[in-house]
Parts: sequence; C-alpha cells; structure tokens
Amino acid sequence: MQKNNQLKLYLSIVAISFIQGLQYSVSPILGDIKAHYPDVDVSLVQMLITAPGLLSMAVSLASGWLVLKVTKKQMLIFGALIAGITGFIPLLSDSFALLFGARTLYGIGLGIATTMNVAVVAEFFEGNERVKAMGVQAASVGAGMVVATTAAGMLGKVGFQNAYFVNIIGFISMIILLVCLPETGVSKQNHTEKISLNKKVLLMDFFGILEFLFLITFTTNIAMHLSGAIAGDSSISGILTGCFSGSQIVIGILLGVFTKVTKNYTLSAAMLSFSIGAVLLILFPENVLFLTVGAVFCGFSQGIFIPTASTYIANVVSPVSTAFAAATFTVAMNVGQLVSPTVLNSLSKAVFGEVTTTGVYILSAAGMLIAAAAMTWWQKNQAG
Repeated sequence: MQKNNQLKLYLSIVAISFIQGLQYSVSPILGDIKAHYPDVDVSLVQMLITAPGLLSMAVSLASGWLVLKVTKKQMLIFGALIAGITGFIPLLSDSFALLFGARTLYGIGLGIATTMNVAVVAEFFEGNERVKAMGVQAASVGAGMVVATTAAGMLGKVGFQNAYFVNIIGFISMIILLVCLPETGVSKQNHTEKISLNKKVLLMDFFGILEFLFLITFTTNIAMHLSGAIAGDSSISGILTGCFSGSQIVIGILLGVFTKVTKNYTLSAAMLSFSIGAVLLILFPENVLFLTVGAVFCGFSQGIFIPTASTYIANVVSPVSTAFAAATFTVAMNVGQLVSPTVLNSLSKAVFGEVTTTGVYILSAAGMLIAAAAMTWWQKNQAG
C-alpha cells in the first residue's frame, strides 16, 4: 500500500471516528441541561448520550446488509451529513423534546459510522496492520471525544446551547470522507461466502452489552457526580470527559504493545481498568486529581475493549460478513448504553434506597469486575 493511500485511509478512519465522538458532546453540559429543564426526569437527561442508540441499533443492522446495495463510502458520507444536521437542530427552539429528538436522529450517523469504521479497517488492512489500524481507530475515537467534549464544556460555560456548535465536526468529516476514502463498490456474496454469524461473535456481543452497560455510567453521571467546590462546574466535567477520551488516544497508539503483554487476557484487563477507575470516582468526588486518574482508567477500558473486540470479530467471520458482524457488535454496545441509566438507577434505588451517582458507580465497578472474571474464564478456555 502506497504511503499516500495509507495516509488517506487513516484520515478517513479519523473522520469516521470523530462522527462517533460526537455521541459524548453533551456530556459536559448535562448538569446545565438538567438545571434548565428541572421538570425533566434525570434518566431522560442522561439518555441524551444514550438515546442515539435507539436508531443506531436498527441502522447498524441495516448497514450490515446495505453493503450489498450501497457502497461504504456513500453510506459514510450520508451518515456524516446527518450527524452535522442533527447537531444544529436544537438551536431552532428551546425545547427538551426537540433536543432529545435530534440526539435520537443523530443515531443514524452514529450507527453507520460505528459499523463502517470496523468494516473499512477490515477491508483495507490485514494481520498486524489490522491491529495497528484498529488502534488508530480507537485513538481517533478518543481524539474525537476529546475535541467534542472539551470544546462543548468550554462553549457551555457561556450558555449550554453554545455547545451545539461543536457538531460542525459532522460536516468536516463528510468533506474528508468525500476526498480521502477510496470507492470500492458494493460487497458481493457467493455460494461459499454468505453473510452469517457464529457463536463466537454472539458471545462477544454479550460481553459488549456488559462492557457498555457499566462503562457509559462514567459519561452519564460525571457532570452530576462532582461535589464540594467543583460541584456543577461544566468546565471541570468537560476536562474529565476529555481525559476519559484522551486516554483512549494513548492506549490506541500503544495497543499493539499492550496486547503483546496481556495476550489472551486483553479484554479482561480492559474491564478491570474500568473497575479501578470507578473506585477512584467513588472515593474522591471532590478531588480533581483523583477524578482525573479515575477518568483515565475508565477511558483505557473503552480504548482497549472496542478495537480488541472488533479485531476479534473481524477475524472470526468471512470478509463479506464483517460489516454485519460489526453491526451486531454495534447493536450490543448500544443496548448496553441505552438501558444503562434505567437499569442502574433502578438498582441504585433498590440497593441503596435512593438514586445517587455514587451508588451507580459502586454497582458499575462491581458488575464490571464480575464481567472481567467471566471474560477471563472464556479466554482461558479458548487458549486451552
């Protein structure tokens, strides 16, 4: 592969990843949104991050089959356009319903981007280069989240509605994809290679649900978790979310080295990392330094889990099935994210008598630790 072509492919991966990063752009201003709409239930406010999963799941599955009819490039350009447009819709009226609807519609772009990002890497890279490209993908998603959340946090300090302007990223990504992503035509089925899944993919999907059921609590709760002198400071929550995202850049770049050290237990290590981070959030809600370290450990979890699981899935199915397998994993992640606020807030009330961010983080840390143990058992059996 020529260096020029490889550079364009990496730029395309970055552009796709930045579309995904927009999912978390409202995280730093959730506290301000809740204060602005006091009659709206806290779970609905938190779902501004998870609501895109409503459409993302359906769109992801459709994208897995649409590769037989529409090219990946065409779908991605459309997805970027949707991400940009829906990001600016809430500026039309001061309405939570409009904001919630626009965030839900953004799920179209998110579903396409998440599914096609894996499919693009699988199509153009093989072997160790695929692991490297998946690491670049994870780093790029982290970079997108850093840019989106940090910018949104700073813009939100002078009015939370200003944070919506960060969605210009969708239009910029569309231009990059138009110029840089090669057009390879539609995918083809034949008698020996048809779109299908296997038990390994489905089991990884199950672990994807667990990972994001607990992981998403970082972004949905962090703005409301701050206490003491930093309580309610959107810039602090923006910085913490940026650290969560930025750590994914670091671990994405180092993913090849990290997988060599952890070998068959990379995914278990990813889950354990979140539990460590969540414990720090629980113990030090007033201390910016420890909150930052906790955010980094939580970010490591996502930065390791997604590319490692995606690489695994791409390696255990035929090339024509890659997009659909990636789509089911996208659905799994979104299922976990979507039900997380309702499930964990309900559990917090049942276990602790009230819904608190501390209670949610305790449940998430414990749940992820159990999931890590189960993942270790599965990986050990595979190795054997």
